[in-house]
Amino acid sequence: MKRRRSRGRVALAGMAAICAVAALPGQAEAAGEPSPYVFQPGAVRIIGAATTSDAERLDAGSTYRDSIRPGGKLIYRLDLDAKTNAYVSAVAVPKLNTKVAYGDKIKVSVQNREGNDCSSNDAGFGVSGEFARPLAAYAYRVIGKDAYSCQEAGPYFVVVERTSKDTSTPEPWDLEIRHVSEPGLREAGPSEAPSVWPSASPEPVGDGPRVREGGTSFYDATGLTQGEWTARIEPGASLFYRVPVDWGQQLFVSADLGSSGGTGFVSGAVAVSLYNPARGLVDSRDSMSYDGKQKTTALEPLPPVAYENRFGSGSGDSDMRFAGWYYLRVSLNPQVGEVFGEKPYGLTLRVNVKGRAESGPGYAGPAGDFTVTPEKLDDATNGQSSEDAARSDRMALVAASGIGAGTVLLVGLGAWTLLARRRVGRAPGQGAEDVRTREYGPPSAW
Repeated sequence: MKRRRSRGRVALAGMAAICAVAALPGQAEAAGEPSPYVFQPGAVRIIGAATTSDAERLDAGSTYRDSIRPGGKLIYRLDLDAKTNAYVSAVAVPKLNTKVAYGDKIKVSVQNREGNDCSSNDAGFGVSGEFARPLAAYAYRVIGKDAYSCQEAGPYFVVVERTSKDTSTPEPWDLEIRHVSEPGLREAGPSEAPSVWPSASPEPVGDGPRVREGGTSFYDATGLTQGEWTARIEPGASLFYRVPVDWGQQLFVSADLGSSGGTGFVSGAVAVSLYNPARGLVDSRDSMSYDGKQKTTALEPLPPVAYENRFGSGSGDSDMRFAGWYYLRVSLNPQVGEVFGEKPYGLTLRVNVKGRAESGPGYAGPAGDFTVTPEKLDDATNGQSSEDAARSDRMALVAASGIGAGTVLLVGLGAWTLLARRRVGRAPGQGAEDVRTREYGPPSAW
């Protein structure tokens, strides 16, 4: 018995030593903290392949989860027809408080069987915003009458690559991968992107600020409409919002960081990024310097949403190519907390949506993610996320089911009442079983 206790003490001491080593400051910092990013529920776990021969297929309309190491290269497969445009996005989610550097990035490419890029895009940490936060980029295969490659039906390949400096924390980044389809057009439309559009700053939004806290991801991004919105943001945190922007409408966004009451200086204090409905990066601003006084930053004026924007060559302008949810990610540099105090900071977003909604380009099939519906407008007005909307739908279904069950119950009670009345009026000597047999058949059929 004493020997067993001794072994138990040794085991406990060993575990304590292991925990003590694991808790060393340098190693704890290297490990980082899990991001609060809420991944799409039901996202399929997948393992990116090292070669095209082993690549697993990404289905349209589906979301997947994977992870990628520094210098990693993951390959997935697409099976496409010769009519549909395909978009694949990858959201990279580093752990909080891990070290990243200028040049660290995520890159997404779609390639044909010849190994040629149909398109590729990347997203990284700006020179003045080197702190861990979610990044997103997309690539696509689109059908065009003047295109000479990537037009045939068959297999294509998605390549996701991560670039990291040697000084960056060598932990895997979680990935959220989504494949969405855009139908072709019933008839050919304009094939030249507009070169001029309104760029003047819109009038200030009236009615005063309203509180609307942000989500943590694309999935639980909080809906916004035109207006002035306030929230509290912690150092190192990222808030996600979504705004419905229809065909012909123009989006303007600015972000203010409130004063802190302290002194100091942080370069790249706030990073603001705008993504389109396919989660493609449209524009980003991360150069705001903060000295404790209120500061503001704004996205560049962007063209109104139009199908023909895709034919433009301007960075970001071509990504305003379809209607739907446009996503905002606002991140606060953790250095703000180190310099001015670990506390929530006031954030104000000013959102303007100019122009009347126009009819779409005439898709040959359902627009899917690339449309603005009355439900989306309601979700934006009510500040709902996809998660909230799904919950509301479930509640409505439960309520409908409850009403249905109640109706069935009432019908059943009515039937039994009628049956009881018939029992009361049955002929003398006739049993209840005889009545049921006559009206409903033999007992085996009840």
